[in-house]
Amino acid sequence: MSCRDGLLLLDKPAGLTSNAVLQRAKRLLSSKKAGHTGSLDPIATGLLILLFGEATKVSDYILNADKSYRVTLRLGQITATGDSEGEVLEDRSVAVSEAQVRVVLPRFLGEIAQIPPMYSAIKQGGRPLYELARKGLEVERAARRIRIDALELISLENDRLLLDVRCSKGTYIRSLAVDIGAALGCGAHVEGLRRTSTGPFDVAQALTLETLADALERGECPLKAMDLALGYLPSVTLTEHTAYYLRQGQGVVVAHAPSFGRIRLYGPGEQFLGLGEVMDDGRVAPRRLMRVD
Repeated sequence: MSCRDGLLLLDKPAGLTSNAVLQRAKRLLSSKKAGHTGSLDPIATGLLILLFGEATKVSDYILNADKSYRVTLRLGQITATGDSEGEVLEDRSVAVSEAQVRVVLPRFLGEIAQIPPMYSAIKQGGRPLYELARKGLEVERAARRIRIDALELISLENDRLLLDVRCSKGTYIRSLAVDIGAALGCGAHVEGLRRTSTGPFDVAQALTLETLADALERGECPLKAMDLALGYLPSVTLTEHTAYYLRQGQGVVVAHAPSFGRIRLYGPGEQFLGLGEVMDDGRVAPRRLMRVD
């Protein structure tokens, strides 16, 4: 694998935007083409998957992956942003037991409707909502369908509630925290947030900016193969002949191909060629091909 094309699993530090972390990693890797897959708020830490070179072509598949978080809720305080960066709007007394939390949490499991926070990058009328929020404006937002697969109580100590969350893409943990606080009757905001996994990747596999720099200093390639993010798709291996014609944009017949859907394509020597799709006539058509040296 080329060390200019691949995935970088990074453990984002608190206090930096996702884009700031991306720019630092780009400089360390001397890369011109890079992107990230789902930003984290500045207060958040944890798994940020960065894509370099040809790996940017699989960004949608990582953006759509399920994610896991460990979140600390500060009970009894409601803020303008739903997290600790916002102005405190209201203080309330907290008299919440673990038993009450265990009764409330199941209400948020499964597919639920969630209203995005005003402090978000969602655009309305061509402008990000956070621009309107900073001017003191609040507009009506359409609820979005998201999915919460797991919501586990880790601890409750005084006014700090620690939870593990596993959820679908598009879930706003700040909105979830605010809604849980409302259900408990005391209000809440996110005081700490750490992304622990995205799809098949875990934060335990991630490098910090410091260990990334150390690895590069030792001459190591820190990038992972881009097709690791696509393991849930079936794969086919092409012959040199069929790989040539597919790379010319033509549909090809592949033995033992699935009957429909997106697939991973490999050439001789198990070289990852990109993504294809099985057409109605059974041929495999190219959909997202990688540059092959």
